[in-house]
Amino acid sequence: MRKTQFKITINAPREKVWEVLFGLKTYPEWTAVFAEGSQVETDWKKGSRAIFGDGKGNGMLAVIHENIPNQHLSIKHIGEIRDGKEALHNWGEAFENYTLNEKNGETELLIDMDMVEEWVEFFQETWPKALAKVKEIAGR
Repeated sequence: MRKTQFKITINAPREKVWEVLFGLKTYPEWTAVFAEGSQVETDWKKGSRAIFGDGKGNGMLAVIHENIPNQHLSIKHIGEIRDGKEALHNWGEAFENYTLNEKNGETELLIDMDMVEEWVEFFQETWPKALAKVKEIAGR
């Protein structure tokens, strides 16, 4: 696993950024950068299961590891879905963390991830685009 970080400063309070990240309507909008038709099935509560899908029967399985509203969300990836079939994996510490820090009405959004080597290039190219989309939506 390789640890990678991405960050952006958004001219909006962290409550607004949080809602963009995890809101029912806005989540699919900014995550379409990763895969058109992105969707999530979860209640975002600590300990809850989460399915991140592409709308075509493929995606990731995860557990919400931590949720401190408007501050920090940690997702532990535990498997994948291919053609509608779930497969659990022992990836160890495969976390995707969202941390929001607000100062003077602006929010610094920090993403840190543990990723398998084969996905590093994809995420290094895609996360900056996704964060730009979050910033755009938060500015509406």
